[in-house]
Amino acid sequence: MIEELLPDTVVAVEAHGQDDVGHHPLYPEEEALVARAVAKRRREFTLVRSCARRAMEKLGVPAQPVLSGERGAPRWPAGLVGSMTHCDGYCAAALVRATDLASLGIDAEPDGPLPDGVLPTVSLPVEAERLRRLAEERPGVHWDRLLFSAKESVYKAWFPLTGQWLDFMEADIEISVSPGDPRRGTLRAALLVPGPTVGGRRLTHFDGRWTAGHGLVATAVTVPHT
Repeated sequence: MIEELLPDTVVAVEAHGQDDVGHHPLYPEEEALVARAVAKRRREFTLVRSCARRAMEKLGVPAQPVLSGERGAPRWPAGLVGSMTHCDGYCAAALVRATDLASLGIDAEPDGPLPDGVLPTVSLPVEAERLRRLAEERPGVHWDRLLFSAKESVYKAWFPLTGQWLDFMEADIEISVSPGDPRRGTLRAALLVPGPTVGGRRLTHFDGRWTAGHGLVATAVTVPHT
C-alpha cells in the first residue's frame, strides 16, 4: 500500500500479519529500547525494523540499527531519510537517499472510526466540515481516521527538517479524491506556522497521497528539494 504512494526513488518494504521480511534480529542497542516492553510492542518494533533493514539493503546500504532520537524519531544512516509506521497487522518502512528527497513521512491506520472525542482534538473546524461533506458524498472511507493518518505523516516529514513539535492544529489538511478511484487521492497540508526552509525557500505547505484498502488507510508525504 505505501509503495504506491511514493516516488520511484523511494524504497518501501511492508509486512502484513505474519509476513516474513527477513527476520533480522534486533541489535543489542535496539534490544535495550524494548527490554521491558510487552510482547506485542516487541514484535511490532522488531518487524518494522526488519522492514527498514530490507529497505537499506535495497538501497545498497549495510543493515544497521535504527535507534530513537529526539521525540522518538528514528535515526537513519548518514545519507538516508525515511519513515516507519505500524498498526495491528501491518507495518512498513520507506527509505530514500537524502539527495533525492529532503524528507518524507508515512502512516497507516485501521480503516475504522476514531474513538469518540478524538476528532475535535486533532482537527480544525474547517477540516471537520470537509470531512462531513466527504462522508456524505463518499461513505466508503473513514475520513476521520484518514485525516488523523495524514496529520501523522505530515508530522513525520516535518520533524526531521525542523527538530520542533508540530501540533495537530498547526496544519490545515485538505483531502482530494481521485476522479477515477474513490479510494485513492491526494492531500495538501497548509502549514499554519512558519515552515522549514528547503533549498533556500521557506515552505508553506506539504503535499502527499493517500489510499484505502485491505482494512487500512495509508498516507505518505514527501518533501522534495526545491
